[in-house]
Amino acid sequence: MRHIISILLQNEAGALTRVAGLFSTRGYNIESLSVAPTDRPTVSRLTLVTTGSDAVIHQIVSQLQKLVDVVAVSDMTRGEHFEREVALLKFRVSERGIDPLARLVTEMDGKVLSGALPSFIVAMTNSEAEINHFIGQASQHAELLEVVRSGALAIGQGKHTLSFT
Repeated sequence: MRHIISILLQNEAGALTRVAGLFSTRGYNIESLSVAPTDRPTVSRLTLVTTGSDAVIHQIVSQLQKLVDVVAVSDMTRGEHFEREVALLKFRVSERGIDPLARLVTEMDGKVLSGALPSFIVAMTNSEAEINHFIGQASQHAELLEVVRSGALAIGQGKHTLSFT
């Protein structure tokens, strides 16, 4: 099963390497990884996507909590959460395909960054599944040339908060 794990991590040299090392030494794969500072300059939020059984994910979370640089860990997929990914997509499109592609972008709440022929560039912010769906639909009207994706980001819904304390 796919899991999104959020980690608050001391913003220090080597901290990210230790997290990645935990995964590589145990043979776990990281499907996507995103790291950025929080409102506290000394702490970053790392969001990663991995797959595994509940037992494997529980073991990963337990091992992450033991790392010196880790402040807090949460498996976001265990509770209600919002998930988004950003994708930049470049298509080769003919004049005939521009209108259907532009309509699809609008329907999927995307944004055309460049509508110049033949390179049509789109920005999408949605769930991984919706972006995959968009790519499938858009590929019927244009040739997909390049994909840049952020990987999943997630935030707990309701009272659940990944906090510093």
